[in-house]
Amino acid sequence: QWLSPPEAIERFKSQEIWLAPPQFYELCRLGNFSSLQELHKFSSERALEGCERWMPVILTASDGYVQLLPGDELYPEDPDHTGEKKIMSTDKKIEELMKEGSIFHRIVIKNTHDLAVYVNIQPKYKHKNPVVLNSNNSDFNSRL
Repeated sequence: QWLSPPEAIERFKSQEIWLAPPQFYELCRLGNFSSLQELHKFSSERALEGCERWMPVILTASDGYVQLLPGDELYPEDPDHTGEKKIMSTDKKIEELMKEGSIFHRIVIKNTHDLAVYVNIQPKYKHKNPVVLNSNNSDFNSRL
């Protein structure tokens, strides 16, 4: 079944469907465009700018997970993309991590249907940041 990005996110929030964090992030990015034509125009113009390969780094908190993305203040300088090193973890709660931080590019995961995207960095290559749509309205006093 075909769904618009807002419809898919709403169905995810109501637990009718499940979205993996990367797909949730991209659907939030698609929220920048009101039509397929607008998206096509943007992608045609932006395609010449280049791209960046990302790999999230998981930070385990006491009450959930945070997928850190490049540009986030907690993203490591030399990320372990193979899983050979120790997984990053903290005894802090997610709310504490969010209140202590100021430079965000992350997906906060409380459980399989409670995700939130937090981004306040300038995207590279003329990309668009996600429209910040949080499931269950967990704003963590966001400064966005």
